[in-house]
Amino acid sequence: MSALFAGKVLKANREEDELDTERELRGALDNKVLLLYFGSGQCPRCRDFAPLLKDFGEEQQGPSLPPTPRRWLALPFGDTFGRELELRFAVSEVPAVVVLKPSGDVLVANAVEEIQRMGPKCFQNWQEAAEILDRNFRLAEDFDNHARRSLTHPLRRLKYRLDKDKDRDREEGEGEGEE
Repeated sequence: MSALFAGKVLKANREEDELDTERELRGALDNKVLLLYFGSGQCPRCRDFAPLLKDFGEEQQGPSLPPTPRRWLALPFGDTFGRELELRFAVSEVPAVVVLKPSGDVLVANAVEEIQRMGPKCFQNWQEAAEILDRNFRLAEDFDNHARRSLTHPLRRLKYRLDKDKDRDREEGEGEGEE
């Protein structure tokens, strides 16, 4: 996931700290479900949604974890990369929350309504969905080294084995009658 932000400076802790080294970005972003928030201070819907998103994030930290200021990262104000991200993830309206799997693939194109409706429960759903999808689906190149077989291959093998067993039983039966 850090590859998406390679060479970019992200602000943390309300723009007091910068994450700009590759190691810092990897530690903050890799192997995590990532939410990209797109909003504007001039948008009334964004101003209404921002406190809900803040509460959503705080509830994700849980009561047992101390608050971590580096949890919320942002592009510096006016950074043109924000527009590139909007285009890349086809953000057409604000507020928008794009949910990305740890691989960087889009899990939810805009999760604003889901966050409003379900609250923090939806984050666990996203994590589970990301794990299931990443575990169950393999890329086409994963199959390059395997022999190509049809979907009916196991049935044909079973039928062939059953036919072979019947032939062997028949041969043994014929052989016993000759003695």
